[in-house]
Amino acid sequence: MNACLRAVVRTGFTNGVEVAGIYRGYQGMIEGDIVEMTNFSVSSIIQRGGTILKTARSEEFRTQEGRKKAYEALKKNGIEGLIVIGGDGSFRGAMALHAEFGMPVIGCPGTIDNDLYGTDYTIGYDTAVNTVVEAVDKIRDTASSHNRLFFVEVMGRDAGFIALRSAIASGAEAVLIPETTTYIDSLISTLENGWKRNKTSAIIIVAEGDEFGGADEAAKAVNERFSTWETKVTILGHIQRGGSPSAFDRVMASRMGHKAVEALLQGETNKMVGLRHSDLVLVPFENATKHHHKINEHLLELVNVLS
Repeated sequence: MNACLRAVVRTGFTNGVEVAGIYRGYQGMIEGDIVEMTNFSVSSIIQRGGTILKTARSEEFRTQEGRKKAYEALKKNGIEGLIVIGGDGSFRGAMALHAEFGMPVIGCPGTIDNDLYGTDYTIGYDTAVNTVVEAVDKIRDTASSHNRLFFVEVMGRDAGFIALRSAIASGAEAVLIPETTTYIDSLISTLENGWKRNKTSAIIIVAEGDEFGGADEAAKAVNERFSTWETKVTILGHIQRGGSPSAFDRVMASRMGHKAVEALLQGETNKMVGLRHSDLVLVPFENATKHHHKINEHLLELVNVLS
């Protein structure tokens, strides 16, 4: 997100536009926690994870009264257009501001889940996947040395994009995600076939929202019937949401921030900047929030073939 923010500020400056930053998202907007941003404000942030503007949930913004306070704070600070970096909830808030008060809004997709419709990638996703792969590579060293079966739980309450891509990149034996039915019989068959081929360990990647109940429950079910290897569970948790962003994320976020400013200056509104086949496009918020990015069936097949 910092790379995107940096691009917004510097693109605005290049076009002679003053840019302000809003701390703590919509809650900060309601409270008027708004500051002027300069080129210096965004120096040396492109390599930092998270966001220097911080973020917060705002129940008050869900009410029309709260949104009215937010709009009044925007007008008081002379803000004529808004760029929102976030996911589904952030975009729904932006849509409401536009619908109720006519505020021009453009969104940049910022969520590690990569589940927003209309863009191939979201800001933070590539970094999260790389973080998972780095962790799994280390776990495999232990698994191989001690003849162990590891269930590694990654983020993905409603979507399995992180789990699926990291499973392929880390050479996992199987992946369990919310979008597919988990068949324990099939998973055990995969592990038994691996044992017959003289495999001495295995890694199973599990999205936290998998229907079976996450890595702990899946591990218990498998361990009851397959005890050839000692079974361990590792939950990666919030390490996936931090750390220095990947080069891919930095470049993509920079492109999106630049495009967002250009879109506002050209009179566009109520749209998200998306990346499709390496090209930047503008996608109506309604489409981005109403539909869901679907899992690539080919990648699912690839996990099975390569295992």
